[in-house]
Amino acid sequence: MQPVAELPVDPADLEYVTSCALPTPWAEFTLHAFIEHSTGKEHLAMVLGDIGNGAPVLARVHSECLTGDVLFSQRCDCGAQLEGALQRIAAEGRGVLLYLRQEGRGIGLLNKMRAYRLQEAGADTVQANEQLGFKPDQRSYGLVAPMLHQFGVQSLRLMTNNPRKIAAMEKMGVPVAERVPLLVNRNVFNQHYLNTKALKLGHMMSPVVATATSDGEQ
Repeated sequence: MQPVAELPVDPADLEYVTSCALPTPWAEFTLHAFIEHSTGKEHLAMVLGDIGNGAPVLARVHSECLTGDVLFSQRCDCGAQLEGALQRIAAEGRGVLLYLRQEGRGIGLLNKMRAYRLQEAGADTVQANEQLGFKPDQRSYGLVAPMLHQFGVQSLRLMTNNPRKIAAMEKMGVPVAERVPLLVNRNVFNQHYLNTKALKLGHMMSPVVATATSDGEQ
C-alpha cells in the first residue's frame, strides 16, 4: 500500500454551488454540487436524512468510473459498489455518498482505456498504470473534508475495502468510527483485477486463485 500524505484542499478552492432532489429506485436523495476551481472539476454529494446531528454517518467516497457506473462494465466492481452503497444508505434512511470526479484512479478515461489494452496484453492493473508512467493509484481525497464540513458531518461509518482511503480520512481529521465492507460483483471478468487489488494494493478482500478473461477497471 502506498503511503498516505493527504491534507484537505484549501476550502476557498471548493465552492458549493446548488442542490436539487434526486429520486432513485431506493430513496429520494438530495443531490449537492460543488466545483473545484483549480481543476474545473464538478463533484457531487448525495445526501439522505439528517447527517449533521453528530452521530457517525454511513458514507461512501466513490471515485468516478464511467465504464462501470454508467456503461455496466463487468471488468470492475465499481458500478456494483455505487449501487450497493446507495441501497445501504436508503435502507438506513441516513447517509452520504460523495462522487469524486477522478476517473481511472486519477489517470482519466482515455489513459484508463490505454491501460486496458496493456492489461489485455498481459499486464495487471498496477503494472499497466506504471507502464503508462503513473502511480498505481493517483487519487487524492483532499476534497472530502471540506465537502463533509458543508453538511456538519463529524465522523463516518465508511463503506470501503481500501485501507488507503481510511488512512486518508484520518490524516485529514475525518474520524472513521467503523469500516463497512463493500464486497460485491466478483465475476470471471474482474477476478484478476480484484486479486491484484488485494495482493498489491492491500485492499481488504480475500484473493481467489482463478483464471480471468480480462483484467479490471482502474
